[in-house]
Amino acid sequence: MVVTITETGLPLFILGQGTDPHSERGVDCPGELPPASDPTLVERARVAKERLGDRLFVLGHHYQRDEVIQFADVTGDSFKLAREAAARPEAEYIVFCGVHFMAESADILTGDTQKVVLPDLAAGCSMADMATFTQVEDCWDALEDAGIADRVVPITYMNSSADIKAFCGRHGGAVCTSSNAKRALDWAFEQGEKVLFLPDQHLGRNTAVLEMGLSLDDCVVYNPHRPNGGLTREQLENAKMILWKGHCSVHGRFSAACVDEVRARIPGVNVLVHPECRHEVVTKADFVGSTEYIIRKLEEAPAGSSWAVGTELNLVRRLADRFSDKTITFLDRTVCYCSTMNRIDLPHLVWALESLADGEVVNQITVDADTTHWAKVALDRMLALP
Repeated sequence: MVVTITETGLPLFILGQGTDPHSERGVDCPGELPPASDPTLVERARVAKERLGDRLFVLGHHYQRDEVIQFADVTGDSFKLAREAAARPEAEYIVFCGVHFMAESADILTGDTQKVVLPDLAAGCSMADMATFTQVEDCWDALEDAGIADRVVPITYMNSSADIKAFCGRHGGAVCTSSNAKRALDWAFEQGEKVLFLPDQHLGRNTAVLEMGLSLDDCVVYNPHRPNGGLTREQLENAKMILWKGHCSVHGRFSAACVDEVRARIPGVNVLVHPECRHEVVTKADFVGSTEYIIRKLEEAPAGSSWAVGTELNLVRRLADRFSDKTITFLDRTVCYCSTMNRIDLPHLVWALESLADGEVVNQITVDADTTHWAKVALDRMLALP
């Protein structure tokens, strides 16, 4: 098999072939999948789920395809789903229709006897992959060399690997979600003078500047592909927020021009975006908030109102169907799904469910004991926030 190395040093694989041990996600997809054209897939999924009964609990992230989400017992964002899994100790199998870091979080929070399954190991997260454990360790070494590490508190977004969550746990830091990022940062600044925010620069910047009163000059971006992150000792010393150079491939697509275009096209439109969007997009929007906030805002919106929503397209389409008394459109004219989340499709789900029903555990996601311990320390610090 030919493996191409990119400028960042990471290999490009044909999906379903090969493995990248340095990636947050795997790319192997073992087993014989039923063809996507099989007209019996829905019935096969239903039958397999019935065979498993209470031994099975299916989690579906908001960004999943409709064909998959119909079989979810609970839908939600990544942290809500992990907590829902932890609240079902009677379920032997947790099938997580999401991406790799989400399944890791579910494994961390569930019991030792429970098995977490990801229907397709190629369902990773490009944002999570932008911060590897080795890179973050190198960053911490650079902070120590600059003489500031003892004043830095690491905070990682939920959208990160278990290794990165554990790193934050070991170094006195915590995890945050898009809903509680401000509370996590308030806590961090009570512990130290500076924050290393991983791996999404946009959530960190937007929270610090728009919610906490910091300035853009208080923020610097650490690029793991440049020596010392591309920052001088003076820049590190003066910064309050050290932002990792990472982003969401979906939310990062939205631009200020998208906002201007939709306002010109739909008079009176409300622009509602996720805080993973670029700073210039967030500052032009009318409302900014997490996935759960976006859903709640549209639930409460008056009939006849118009909304342009800057988040993943599967969710936007589902909300448009659900709230048909309102005009809900995607913020960008260009269609953009989360490509890795969409790796979970009906053939993969059917294969996983039928394998479990036949007594074969496939694609189990496990996190080692030491990583689990320290990742849970970071998660517990988040849960203890007021």
